[in-house]
Amino acid sequence: MVMKQVVIAGCGDVGTALGLQLHARGWQVYGLRRDPTSLPAEITPVAADLTQPEKPPGWPTKVDYLVYCPAAGKRDAEVYQRLYVEGLEHVLGWIKDSRQRLQHLLQVSSTAVYAQSQGEWVTENSRAEADTPTAVQLLAAEDVALRSGVPASVVRLGGIYGPGRNRLIGQVREGLQVPAEPPQYTNRIHRDDAAGLLAHLLALAEQRELLAPCYLGVDDEPASLFEVTGWLAEQLGTSLQPDGARSTRSGSKRCSNELARDTGWQPRYPSYREGYAELLKG
Repeated sequence: MVMKQVVIAGCGDVGTALGLQLHARGWQVYGLRRDPTSLPAEITPVAADLTQPEKPPGWPTKVDYLVYCPAAGKRDAEVYQRLYVEGLEHVLGWIKDSRQRLQHLLQVSSTAVYAQSQGEWVTENSRAEADTPTAVQLLAAEDVALRSGVPASVVRLGGIYGPGRNRLIGQVREGLQVPAEPPQYTNRIHRDDAAGLLAHLLALAEQRELLAPCYLGVDDEPASLFEVTGWLAEQLGTSLQPDGARSTRSGSKRCSNELARDTGWQPRYPSYREGYAELLKG
């Protein structure tokens, strides 16, 4: 069997978890990031700045799959434009320049591209019309992927949590105040489930299964922030304070993972309860 080779461009937290899963399946994994020295030994490092057009000297000679999943670090439209839009164009250019035939591209996006805010259910077929400057750039990056001329799918992830992502736990410990009404629905996915969904879709592509152009990567249970923080407070033995810092969240939508589940994928952490329970144990 010929070893499949994948480049994970923007190999951060989710990308590293994905790379380890793919390596365990016998894939050759290349992790591309500005400073790849902290990558585990299972992932071959490639040092590159995605915002620069020059192909990195460590670019692999063969690429079967590309996962484009950088993290901007801050919500700035110009940064998003350079990293998500132009960066993806650069990587696709490197592949073309190397005369490599890409079997599938997964472009990681966000459920933030949806503007729905009244608790509506959202699917892959819902209109994605968020007009924030960063959401506009994410949609532009999706367009680059889907018009690239190679088989491509966009994976819109909900809020990622997991090891090292404990901001909400810290806010609850400090007495975060969240209004019960109107409900502020939230959508999340554990880091390992996000990586697992990407690995699952790559496995389907390897089996020559026809993938949809878009998938929502969220757990089974959208939940109001009031419910989630109340549950966390109970687990932590604390309480939400009426005079505590007030949540500034404004969006409210419920994202469905039905299409992803129809492919055979199942989240290991089907709701916030299972995922946060494990984090709290640690």
